[in-house]
Amino acid sequence: MSAKTGLATGRDLPTLCRESFRRPVVLGLWAQAEVVAMATDLAEFIGASIGLNLLFGIPMFPAALITAVVSFAILALRQRGYRPFELAIAFLLGVIALGFVYTLFAVGGQSAPDLAAGMVPAFEGTDSVVLAIGIIGATVMPHVIYLHSALTAERRAPEGPAERRRALRTLRIDTVLGLSAAGAINLSMLCVAAAAFNGSGGFDGSLGAAHGGFERLVGGGAALAFAAALLASGLSSSGVGTYAGQVIMQGFLRIRIPLFLRRLITMAPALAVIAVGVPPDTALLLSQVVLSFGIPFVLVPLVLISRRRDLMGDLVNGPLTTLLGSVAAVLISGINIYLLYALAF
Repeated sequence: MSAKTGLATGRDLPTLCRESFRRPVVLGLWAQAEVVAMATDLAEFIGASIGLNLLFGIPMFPAALITAVVSFAILALRQRGYRPFELAIAFLLGVIALGFVYTLFAVGGQSAPDLAAGMVPAFEGTDSVVLAIGIIGATVMPHVIYLHSALTAERRAPEGPAERRRALRTLRIDTVLGLSAAGAINLSMLCVAAAAFNGSGGFDGSLGAAHGGFERLVGGGAALAFAAALLASGLSSSGVGTYAGQVIMQGFLRIRIPLFLRRLITMAPALAVIAVGVPPDTALLLSQVVLSFGIPFVLVPLVLISRRRDLMGDLVNGPLTTLLGSVAAVLISGINIYLLYALAF
């Protein structure tokens, strides 16, 4: 829906929200979107720093500074157009995929029926609900929904209904492939953790413990692949998060600041968290929970806008698409509210 909205209107989702809703609503959407973007920066910044720490033994704060320099370099590619930026992100995603695929095969011994059974959702106390919500937030990442519409809107507008339909088919293929790859990577993480650490004892769920466990139980190659994938994940998402933040501010408020200044501002909370010694794994999990709470705030406006024929023309949502988007928003809102209730009582 996000890509289709950018294709149909030539504008990004934050801009469409500013044009479609009343100002108090727009300001509220902007405020929560900024929190979501900063939460993403925090998570991925910490993740890349941990990756450098695991790979080279660099202390966390110097590793964070190195991450800052590399993320600035990735953002510099954006100045050359969207294609070099996308290729750099695609390369890093390939490193992530190869790292976890290697680790999955190195662990070995998985039973297909057991893997299938493990995909059935099950909650065992508040902690499992927190983890489930964190997985949803980490996978969907609401700020990327804003960004996807912007990347699509920047491309050359198709001329005529036939060309629009061809462009939509291409977008659909890109989106399905991208989300399938992301889903496969996330599933491989869960399968690797279950296969390697279930019943092994002494595993506290932290990234450092996971790295040490892979080295101890599987071998140095698996540990190296895990750390490299973690580093690539942090670097790719930090650049994407900063660019999404720029789209959010410019679209909702019509305020444009230099991309590098934006990056400097958004990396400050992550550097502060690392400098004061907050446990990085705790910060990572909480930031992903924040992302999950942000999903309905982008999904509801997206459904409302993409079902409007006056904006979307012949690419307007069909009834089934609108229904599925609404159901997803209700389900995610429901589990978020359940978590708040469980934590309160």
